[in-house]
Amino acid sequence: MIVEIKIPSPGESISEVEIANWIVENGSIVEKDQEIAEIESDKATLPLIASESGKIKILFEAGNTVKVGEIACTIDSDFAEEPKPENQEPKAAEAVAKVETPKVVSETKPSAIVNSSNENVKMSPLAKKMMEANGLSVDDIINGLKKITRSEVETVIQYKEDGGNEIERFDENPSRNIERKKMSSLRKKLSQRLVAVKNETAMLTTFNEADMSAVIEMRKKYQKVFVEKHGVKLGFMSFFIKAVTIALKEFPAVNSIIDEEEIVSFGYADVAIAVQTPKGLMVPVIRNAESMSLAGLEKYLIELAGRAREGRITLDELSGGTFTITNGGVFGSLLSTPILNPPQSGILGMHNIVERPIAIDGMAVVRPMMYLAVSYDHRVIDGKDSVGFLLKVKELIESPQKLLFKGGNPEKVLLDL
Repeated sequence: MIVEIKIPSPGESISEVEIANWIVENGSIVEKDQEIAEIESDKATLPLIASESGKIKILFEAGNTVKVGEIACTIDSDFAEEPKPENQEPKAAEAVAKVETPKVVSETKPSAIVNSSNENVKMSPLAKKMMEANGLSVDDIINGLKKITRSEVETVIQYKEDGGNEIERFDENPSRNIERKKMSSLRKKLSQRLVAVKNETAMLTTFNEADMSAVIEMRKKYQKVFVEKHGVKLGFMSFFIKAVTIALKEFPAVNSIIDEEEIVSFGYADVAIAVQTPKGLMVPVIRNAESMSLAGLEKYLIELAGRAREGRITLDELSGGTFTITNGGVFGSLLSTPILNPPQSGILGMHNIVERPIAIDGMAVVRPMMYLAVSYDHRVIDGKDSVGFLLKVKELIESPQKLLFKGGNPEKVLLDL
């Protein structure tokens, strides 16, 4: 029986997808519920699953754009229980022979190099490997040269003057290769969104810096116990997520979006975290992050980031979000201007932690500092709110014990002031 495998709908607004990659070969035997291909929409990469076991016939090559509901391949279920062809054994033996052949060659060909009359000639590992693979000796290489030029003579003179040390030479035939590859649907959509942000929002950025000493000291002091209890490492991102959720409560305008002629403010914090993947930038969402502990955030972060990098993130996990955090510091960025993730009105940019001198009580001391940046849509957020929001995040990071009291002063909370 022939079973048709159709392109599933990744979401309501998506009418076509791109077949990013076929995991199986045309004509091969597949099993039921096996992943046979990866399909890529403008939002995420999703697997295509075989609904039955059998022999697959691929109808569209990788890279083709296919409409939702169209037949991507067929599976002949009559081949599901078909035994493996007998001619596979010779292929296996052939493969063994192919593997063994280089061993025989490697035993005989290097002797050609060693027994050469020019055995003192230096050669690179790559050149030696090529000579061994082709059964060439040093004499063969030298005899095969057409002539000695001025360049070779100058090289030897320089070699002797330098005491026999290797000379680095410029490549006489530098590469001029150009590579072209089709832009993926995800990259196209990302490009459109980034251009739209610049054209359709009044984006501004405010900067500050945070002393990371307290958080670093806390991580160093409790990391071992934290891992033993929760099974995950305590990172920096969970502190910033927690600080952001508290600051959003205090500055609700930063947790708002424009919906036609209305400004919609959210009473919860669905924090989106930018994750770099081989397919491009993805921004999975942690819903109700304000209600999660640091350990809960760390576990969920690892899970989400892993699925995003594997291309197994769902559209529901990528949709929504009321505020975004991006961490360019993991790539070594010292300072940058993060771009908004529409329709959100704010995004926090974390950066590299660098030790530098700062003034404390009139004295210059060296502290691990991180530049922070908040980009915001000025149509929704006033300068006062954006600056106040960033100062609150700074305060909570520099005094992380305040996170336990929802940003309040521990002493005042204790004294009920």
